[in-house]
Amino acid sequence: MALCRAGARGALWRLGPGPGPAWGLLEPRPPRGALRIAVRCRSAEAGSRGALAALVRGVKRLNGRYERFLQRSFPRFYALYAVFTGGVRSLAVEVKEVRRIRQEMARQKLSAQQLPYRDMERLRQFRRDVIKAIPVGLLAIPPFANFLVIVLMYFFPRQLLIRYFWTPSQQLEFLDAYHAIRSAAYAEVLQSLALAASSLPEPRLQTQLQELCTKVQRGSQPQVAELYALRSLFSGPPLGLSKLRASHVRALSRVLFLTPHLPAFVLRHRLRGHVLEIRHLDQALLRLGLGQLAEEELRAACYLRGLNSTHLGLAECRAWLEQWLRLSCKLQVSEVSLLANSMVLLSLNYLRAKE
Repeated sequence: MALCRAGARGALWRLGPGPGPAWGLLEPRPPRGALRIAVRCRSAEAGSRGALAALVRGVKRLNGRYERFLQRSFPRFYALYAVFTGGVRSLAVEVKEVRRIRQEMARQKLSAQQLPYRDMERLRQFRRDVIKAIPVGLLAIPPFANFLVIVLMYFFPRQLLIRYFWTPSQQLEFLDAYHAIRSAAYAEVLQSLALAASSLPEPRLQTQLQELCTKVQRGSQPQVAELYALRSLFSGPPLGLSKLRASHVRALSRVLFLTPHLPAFVLRHRLRGHVLEIRHLDQALLRLGLGQLAEEELRAACYLRGLNSTHLGLAECRAWLEQWLRLSCKLQVSEVSLLANSMVLLSLNYLRAKE
């Protein structure tokens, strides 16, 4: 009997206390007021979300009515309004993409030259847009100056607005205008090359460069092999980038849309940086492949390198860019002066040669 009672006590000790009413009474229960507060917070949060969603729907509905009113009553103003709002959205997307690229560069410890082609080109173009927009932003800082800025942007959109706020017709018009500005320096670049050829010590190379300049001045298109054969002339005096005459450097600066109104040593430094950037883009583009470029990307790549691609077909743009890449990716860093001058030599008579 005693053994049975001892065994029962041992079994109960091993099993431990079972859940029962006595143990449940010992558990703490939240007060009723706390439960009511939690329920009220959840219901208030759900109500605020619903109110915010209703407010957003109401704003969108009012905005749609406002846009339809503008479209009916003021069609010309509505066209400007649509371009502006579309530009703001595109700019916001671009800022988001640039932030993503910067974060990726910091995370992987990459330099700009190691990026894929599209990321590298996006950073380059965004930097130029920011530089162009900074003076407008500074001009709008004083009180009531923003109204003056709006008027100036309306009358001088090419000079003051960045590309996101151009209409499609303005894009073609402004690209033609910018190309006319830089093509005015093409003849000066050729004259500088011909002048430098007369001072070369080696007669054979002097004759080759003079014949090349004469060929281009008469309207012919040089071949990549002809330019590549002269590459040694562009790594030292008088045609190396650091040895160019000041007038030659200023003409090349205008070709690359750089201001020529700076000291010659500053212009040489800026010119070298921009040409090396194009060379890095060429290497990234070669890795990507020309076949991967969309039409807009293909035209933009040709335009950056000196060719006015706004009135060319896709096949013509692709053929010209293939020639450019064949030359660019063979040149060394010390020969980038030839790449800068080839923006004129390869593009000046391309349209005439195709005709």
